[in-house]
Amino acid sequence: MGSTSFGIPEHRFGSNGEKMPVLGFGTAVFPPVGAEATKMAILQSIKLGYRHFDTAAKYGSEQPLGEAIQEALSIGLIQSRDELFITTKLWCGDAHGDLVVPALKRSLQNLKLECLDLFLIHWPVSCKPGTYEFPIKEENFLPMDFNSVWAAMEECQRLNLTKSIGVSNFSCKKLTDILAIANIPPAVNQVEMNPMWQQKKLREFCRANGIFLTAYSPLGANGTFWGSDRVLECEVLKEIAKAKGKTAAQVSLRWIHEQGVGVIVKSFNGERMKQNLGIFDWSLDEDELKKIDELPQSRGVTGVAYTSKYGPFRTVEDIWDGEM
Repeated sequence: MGSTSFGIPEHRFGSNGEKMPVLGFGTAVFPPVGAEATKMAILQSIKLGYRHFDTAAKYGSEQPLGEAIQEALSIGLIQSRDELFITTKLWCGDAHGDLVVPALKRSLQNLKLECLDLFLIHWPVSCKPGTYEFPIKEENFLPMDFNSVWAAMEECQRLNLTKSIGVSNFSCKKLTDILAIANIPPAVNQVEMNPMWQQKKLREFCRANGIFLTAYSPLGANGTFWGSDRVLECEVLKEIAKAKGKTAAQVSLRWIHEQGVGVIVKSFNGERMKQNLGIFDWSLDEDELKKIDELPQSRGVTGVAYTSKYGPFRTVEDIWDGEM
């Protein structure tokens, strides 16, 4: 495993040897803070050493990210776009075979880029073509045609619109369905993961199938409508943090890193941005890992917003195929 010039380790994808910094900077802000604040936070993060940026059509942050990249180049924070790794995601309203390539071209236009590093299917469900609402109206949900959508994702890679393709919020069963039809297997599956939702089964599956797992909500997404402070207020994590002179957030991020999983962090607070980078020059001992391993488990992101009596998923159990 190599590392960026700032010491962030990089994961190398098998098929094309592309290197992805294992710590990424997330740009999903709920409630939204506005384009200028997003752009300024991204510029600050580039100054601090972040080189992997995670966005999505749904977040509304592609444009400010694109502007931040242009500004970083013009003021010399980076010398080349190639120093950055950019991920975006396909929204449910574009998750139809004939809409995937146009959707990526639109994202590239927003980002002011010619080629993406990683393009992910955001959720394993489609909705009425061309609808970008959230929450999605119940009657607008549709089952995803994995065959045509994944073939179109592969076409995006063949057209050099993206270097790699992958998925997000996919269970072991849904990954199995994709692997059965894929000519180019997904490079990444981005899912919720933290010490309170450790994804043991999914981790094993992805490792066995050469899919790199990346964690969102690594600190429990406190402050969002779906998140909580259960990770940051976990007594076990706070005790370990105190003994190590670290924060509970750093312990959680370090634990994820030690599981061989990438992590997307999201903070627009300068001090916390720095702290989130400080996880690579120390480690957790066996006793600490054992204590974290024994924490009670439950999902924070249930996916209830993607259930509908009209759609393919009536219940959250349907979304995760019982992997609760």
